[in-house]
Amino acid sequence: MSARIYVPIDSTALSLGAERVARAIAAEAAKRGLDVTLVRNGSRGMFWLEPLVEVETPAGRIAYGPVQADDVSGLFEADFLAGAAHPLALGRVEDQPWFTGQQRLTFARVGLTDPLSLDDYRSYGGFEGLTRALAQSGAETVAQVTDSGLRGRGGAAFPTGIKWRTVLDAAADRKYVVCNADEGDSGTFSDRMLMEGDPYCLIEGMTIAAVAVGATQGYIYLRSEYPHAFRTLQAAIGCARDAGYLGSDVMGSGKAFELEVRMGAGAYICGEETSMLESLEGKRGTVRAKPPLPAIAGLFGKPTVINNVMSFASVPVILSRGAAFYRDYGMGRSRGTLPFQLAGNLKRTGLVECAFGLTLRELLYDYGGGSASGRPIRAVQVGGPLGAYVPESQFDVPLDYEAYVSIGAMIGHGGIVAFDDTVDMAGMARYAMEFCAIESCGKCTPCRIGSTRGVEVIDRIIAGEERAKNIALLGSLCDTMLGGSLCALGGMAPYPVQSALTHFPEDFGVPRADKQAAA
Repeated sequence: MSARIYVPIDSTALSLGAERVARAIAAEAAKRGLDVTLVRNGSRGMFWLEPLVEVETPAGRIAYGPVQADDVSGLFEADFLAGAAHPLALGRVEDQPWFTGQQRLTFARVGLTDPLSLDDYRSYGGFEGLTRALAQSGAETVAQVTDSGLRGRGGAAFPTGIKWRTVLDAAADRKYVVCNADEGDSGTFSDRMLMEGDPYCLIEGMTIAAVAVGATQGYIYLRSEYPHAFRTLQAAIGCARDAGYLGSDVMGSGKAFELEVRMGAGAYICGEETSMLESLEGKRGTVRAKPPLPAIAGLFGKPTVINNVMSFASVPVILSRGAAFYRDYGMGRSRGTLPFQLAGNLKRTGLVECAFGLTLRELLYDYGGGSASGRPIRAVQVGGPLGAYVPESQFDVPLDYEAYVSIGAMIGHGGIVAFDDTVDMAGMARYAMEFCAIESCGKCTPCRIGSTRGVEVIDRIIAGEERAKNIALLGSLCDTMLGGSLCALGGMAPYPVQSALTHFPEDFGVPRADKQAAA
């Protein structure tokens, strides 16, 4: 009987040698006359153990990692096909401490299945949500999404059901569903992992949205730096269409929904929904003024549902298991789970999906293992390059949308980037403002000019030029950007700057005793 071996095809695993490992396993098996079946799965999210190789045995899937091509012959010698002992043996992934505390709802299949196998997807509950959506009215589906408490996972945390309801109620001859897969925030990779490891989950979520609001055409707007995700999505869409899950007659329902992938050109601003729409229409990616909202006049002026990958990928489990099931996870108004992405100076980086309510300290130490350098973690940027820097004194604040807003921070897309005590926070603040200046679309003055002037003012503060005067000027400039920018790029660039100055004034040459004045 053929031995089944899983080697990830996820971009992170590939960058660490997974393709070489897969070829080495195939070659060694052929050399020994052994019959093996190689399955290229998604990543389990334990990046420090990639490439992670799993072997299907009577005792379950036994993992080995991190495996390099040079380790393969030794694994065969040790009889790893039977799950035998070896220095790289880890046991079952589900028994690892990293996994036992997680609540994997969105990522339930990632790493378990062949990403392009419809049989695998269906065997783990795939398309059950779509089946239920097709058997009820659009209003009933929208009500379930609303009752689940799902909020946008792209960063704004707007209630998904309200957005869908607006599109459902809008009268139009054509409606669209658009997925914002332009995952450009530093330290984020959950969208990429899901698109590469479980693309049918995204396809199902978008199809449910289309059926619910009456849309017939969908687009996935994908960042240009994700070529592996692009190929996987293209193949998955083709398979789904051939099997009747997309096209003119979705699952024999008489309802039509077509789906296409469009590649961006590398502009960070196109992660903003209206800039993305401009790009999709073939125009330069610049921010649109609101109103009208995209739900009323979006793509090509038609009502459009816009959500990010994690939002759409959360929908199938809500429809298949029920709104109450999903709502039972989380705290306050932050319901369900969020895939947190651990990056930066940590021993164990990767993806952790947990219900809202755990703390940054738990993520950094229980999952992340502390800093990779062994030094104290001094600051953590949560929510991407526009997120605030959170000091150690706030590591125990629950990860909840409202709780983070109350401390001047945001959860955003769930990216966590850690820095040890060697970090220069004045330099990080300058970088944040410079990033805004480089990536600004240029449409509004507060962002276009404010970010450039902001870099100049920070440089003067660091150089000690009229420090008190320039700190006051920087505060005024940040207020203008916060209140006057057309979108979140200019409107949130002050977050990392102000948080760095507030919590780490000494890095700007301001004595700790004057911390309150710096704030």
